[in-house]
Amino acid sequence: MPKDNIQNLRDQIDKVDDQLLKLLDTRMEYVKKIGFQKIKNNANIYCPDREKEILNRLKKNKTLHLDSKAIKAIFLEIFAISRNLEKKEKVAFLGPIGSYTHQAAEERFGAMSEYMSMHNISAVFSAIKSGRAKYGVIPLENNNGIIGESLDCLIQSDLKIISEIVLPIHHCFASIEEGIRNIKTIYSKDIAFNQCNTFLQSHELKNITWIPVDCAAKAANFATKEKNSAAICSKIAAKLYNIPIMFENIEDKDNNKARFIIISDFYNAPSQQDKTSIFATLKDKSGALLELLKDFQDYGINLSRIDSHTIKSKNNFSFGFYIDFFGHKDDENIAKLFAKRSSQLKWLGSYACDQSS
Repeated sequence: MPKDNIQNLRDQIDKVDDQLLKLLDTRMEYVKKIGFQKIKNNANIYCPDREKEILNRLKKNKTLHLDSKAIKAIFLEIFAISRNLEKKEKVAFLGPIGSYTHQAAEERFGAMSEYMSMHNISAVFSAIKSGRAKYGVIPLENNNGIIGESLDCLIQSDLKIISEIVLPIHHCFASIEEGIRNIKTIYSKDIAFNQCNTFLQSHELKNITWIPVDCAAKAANFATKEKNSAAICSKIAAKLYNIPIMFENIEDKDNNKARFIIISDFYNAPSQQDKTSIFATLKDKSGALLELLKDFQDYGINLSRIDSHTIKSKNNFSFGFYIDFFGHKDDENIAKLFAKRSSQLKWLGSYACDQSS
């Protein structure tokens, strides 16, 4: 393509960018007005159901070049900037910096929010209860099942799940070296080495020095300081330490996902695509679970997950069931179930389903 044609096209892009900026600024003016009303009425700034409604509407528009994933990525960042314009967001997450929980938090709350890295899951809950943070992001489920500490904290707390994030877990190979043949040392977590076996073997990296570290951020940090080294890490860790990514998505399996939840001190109004999470503590008698499942059937409630879980106390152990099902606690049929079994069901939250789940 002739150089003058490229410049003409770039000139057109510049004009479109100017228009986009003006439109975004107009959007932010409306956002500020809404934020003023929310603060005046002591309403919550973050409305996951409203954001879900906007995304569903936008994805119905026909575009030549933007698929649903691209639309979601663009508007999640716009939502995050908008919320911070209404009120600065403080988000606590299970650390360390550069972890996949951090990546999930930043995906939902954007780069402008104030983030607080916590050493354990209970500290995330404490940060919200004390008012140091408004939102918390913790892992709830991975390929190995439900994360016990997260569920224990939910059972013992009055905080609720207000949203979920299903995040594909991808590993990157990052280095300051120009060529992979220069690599003599790789830093990563033990589990990541095992999950990237095919990549390491195909690039003849099996017989060089592997150094395990306890988090992806440390791996990226070490690889920036040492010649002839690389890191297997998350994309956000590479971004934090400004280390170039040589290869993306180097894991052996492409179905590795983790489910993260956002917790806070409020709950959502019903939307059109809700999921509810509960913990059921049943009487110690034969057929108790079967009777509960029969109630779900009778009330027309569609279950999506059920897991047994041991509840630890000072003196003994007891058992219960973590259950996900479709619908909102305020839906008529679900409200009837809660009324019937109020002493047995701990409501953990109702929230708009993540479209990746």
